[in-house]
Amino acid sequence: MTRSALKKNGGIDLTQKAHMLIRQMMFHNEIVPGQKLAYRDLAQRLNMSLTPVSNALKYLEFQGLVRKELNRGYYTESISMKEVQEIYDFRELIEVSLLPDSIANLDKQGQERLREAFEASVGSPGNSYVSQRASKDVRFHMTLAELSENRTQSRALGHLFDLLYLKYGGDILFSGYMKPDDFAAHIASTASCHQQIFDAMVARDLAGAKKALSHHILAVKEDVLSGLQRMLEDKNTSTF
Repeated sequence: MTRSALKKNGGIDLTQKAHMLIRQMMFHNEIVPGQKLAYRDLAQRLNMSLTPVSNALKYLEFQGLVRKELNRGYYTESISMKEVQEIYDFRELIEVSLLPDSIANLDKQGQERLREAFEASVGSPGNSYVSQRASKDVRFHMTLAELSENRTQSRALGHLFDLLYLKYGGDILFSGYMKPDDFAAHIASTASCHQQIFDAMVARDLAGAKKALSHHILAVKEDVLSGLQRMLEDKNTSTF
């Protein structure tokens, strides 16, 4: 089948578009954890036929971002604190293990890439975590990883970020269930940690970079789990 025929039949190009748009909806919490994903509703919202939407959902299922229940359709997963903790623990293992190669490969061009990602990550105005801070935070961490030139582990790290920010959503992980003062402290802590990581990388201080990165991921994990615990407690209280 030709590429043009695939387009007409809701094939690869439209499927990729549907996949990208559904990812964006998950990222911006237009689709939330535990929600049923109705084909027709999604197709209407995306102004597409059912075929590319169905194909996109199958791919999201393969990625572990949604699940399919027999004779019931697709659903986003409910929040699991255990999974969130495992994701952050795995993130730390991957990111810290890549630092030696990232420092070894940090030439002038790589340093400029890292500087741009760092400055973007600490320069977002306001408290709009999902629309600005989350994507720039991911960019900083992915740039750190990609400098190692280890494509396999970098792809694995990218999938972990997908699980966090698509499966759960930034509003839920952060500002939605953090007290205002806690969220402000989280933003300040993230900026400080990114500064420490960047400075250590530029100084080629491997021990310092490892320490700063591990501390940063641990601090974010604790903030996230604290917010999720508060959310679950609020939900349990509201049922009585």
